[in-house]
Amino acid sequence: MAGNSKRKGAMRNPGSKKGAVVGSGGQKSKGLQGKGPTPKASERPNHPAYKRAKVAAKTEAVKTQRRQKTEKAYAETVAGRNPVVECLRAGTPATALYVALGIDADDRVAEAVRLAADRGISVLEVARGELDRITGGAMHQGLGLQVPPFEYASPNELLELAQRAGDPPLLVALDGVTDPRNLGAVVRSAAAFGAHGVVSAHLAATGLS
Repeated sequence: MAGNSKRKGAMRNPGSKKGAVVGSGGQKSKGLQGKGPTPKASERPNHPAYKRAKVAAKTEAVKTQRRQKTEKAYAETVAGRNPVVECLRAGTPATALYVALGIDADDRVAEAVRLAADRGISVLEVARGELDRITGGAMHQGLGLQVPPFEYASPNELLELAQRAGDPPLLVALDGVTDPRNLGAVVRSAAAFGAHGVVSAHLAATGLS
């Protein structure tokens, strides 16, 4: 009982500093100091909410990895110094600029690296053999630009585009094109003359608007 002199620690010696006594609960006060606010349920390892949050984060990471692999698998690569520089100047969406190791740098290479860096595009140095593989053996001149898959339109969509603009449809039809450089020249010329698109049996329809 309180005040019982036979109970150890129940009484305070005269002149002693005031402190915790038996039964006061104050003996644990120091142990409760400095712990701060209670963590959220999702931050406590033994709480179900924490486990659910961990599973959700892992699932999202797997989805992100799959999406990145898919984008990389279907990505296209622009090869050659002039094409790469023109794409970067035009603001074409891109994910990586590949630069061959030991490349003979010139103004185009320097500009490509600068434009890519300014836009936050990854600049990756790769062996020339690896760049050959990435570009499918194209004449890359030491530069390759990875861009998203190109979106093709159907011929009907090109006709509808011309009708909405109120212009007579102007389409360029190609057949038997074997040189990519010739194809590029035709596409650029068609765009310069205001064509609504280029139709090819091998490439489907390419809108120029």
